[in-house]
Amino acid sequence: MNPNKKVAFYTLGCKLNFAETSTIGRQLQEEGFARVEFEETPDVYVINTCSVTEQANKKCRNIVGRALRINPSAYIVVIGCYAQLKPEEILEIPGVDLVLGAKEKFELPSYLEDLEKKAQGQMVTHEIKQTREFVPSFSQGDRTRSFMKVQDGCNYFCSFCTIPLARGRSRSATIAETMAEARKVAATESRELVLTGVNIGDFGTAHGETFLELVQELDTLEGIDRIRISSIEPNLLSDEIIDFCSTAKRFVPHFHIPLQSGSDEILKKMRRRYLSELYRNRVAQIRQTMPGACIGVDVIVGFPGETDERFNETLELLKELDVNYFHVFTYSERPNTTAVRMYEIVPVEERRRRNHVLRMLSEKKKRAFYESNVGRHTVALMEAHNDEGWMYGFTENYIKVKLPYDAALVNKLVDVEIKGIDSDCQAEAQLLTPITT
Repeated sequence: MNPNKKVAFYTLGCKLNFAETSTIGRQLQEEGFARVEFEETPDVYVINTCSVTEQANKKCRNIVGRALRINPSAYIVVIGCYAQLKPEEILEIPGVDLVLGAKEKFELPSYLEDLEKKAQGQMVTHEIKQTREFVPSFSQGDRTRSFMKVQDGCNYFCSFCTIPLARGRSRSATIAETMAEARKVAATESRELVLTGVNIGDFGTAHGETFLELVQELDTLEGIDRIRISSIEPNLLSDEIIDFCSTAKRFVPHFHIPLQSGSDEILKKMRRRYLSELYRNRVAQIRQTMPGACIGVDVIVGFPGETDERFNETLELLKELDVNYFHVFTYSERPNTTAVRMYEIVPVEERRRRNHVLRMLSEKKKRAFYESNVGRHTVALMEAHNDEGWMYGFTENYIKVKLPYDAALVNKLVDVEIKGIDSDCQAEAQLLTPITT
């Protein structure tokens, strides 16, 4: 036990990391730690890292430096994907005391009996193949929404990706166990549940269950108003899932579907499990059943072999598809991946140019989608942040709306009319009648 000790967290990367950080935070609170903000001079800092880009080392080093400037005697712990992939590299960062791998991070309390800083930090990691247990997690603290991990790891081994090396094979709990975790979320103040994972469409395979069955069961969950699917592979987003979500009580009309490239040749080199025609079909099915749904896209630019012609295939496909925003990633070489050994390297400056081109297209698509909703009466879930007299919320189909700040509306589902779109591509809304109190 560590009574009167304070801990602060810093989380990099995806929603899955935020869910896990929150769970580890609750573990430490049960052991007597008080969770505080980063600047409140904690005794322990826990940095949960990401490995998606080559910037992981720089970001981790910067955060460690910030922490030690606040409290030079603070005990520094680094966990997460970067910690699993390159623990020795992290230990070389001055001030780091403990590095825990994927298997060990959920055992953090047992490593914090002695918080004395030593000349040499400690590293506890195992080979990722030894990480087989699924540890459920959900975020807590944001009253409005909670991110809940329903799946971890990945069996796909795309040629650009280190996640299977950092998180291991695909695994999940059973539907019954997942529902028990979801009921814990429903007992909090959260109104919206966001399903997260590395490859959530692969849920349940070890138990003879499916993601569709999980979605159907979660739709019966009492105490949660909305459920959102964070991201799902196009080959695992079946017509049945789309059709069910179109009439579900709680699942919202919002899908985020990784594309990565619009060139079939590049998709093959990436070892993706679909071609562009299947992606077209997924978008068409959503539009047929949910015309007003929001569809987001992940896309990578600058992958080896992405000639001008192949990049233009991606550009033209994204222009053609009725999708609403993109997350654009610039390809970066990652050690121990197949892609790092490929030829036809795209110059870094050209990668950046292509990233800019797609970001501009994304902004146009997003604005057009927002403008198509002007005049619509819809429902927004309002958040707590007061931004110079404004508050924000999201509609079911993921439109960000703003209203004059009113504390009485925080964490409320309110009926609004979208009146216009401002220069920052936020929907200016007019409050109608609050739906719930």
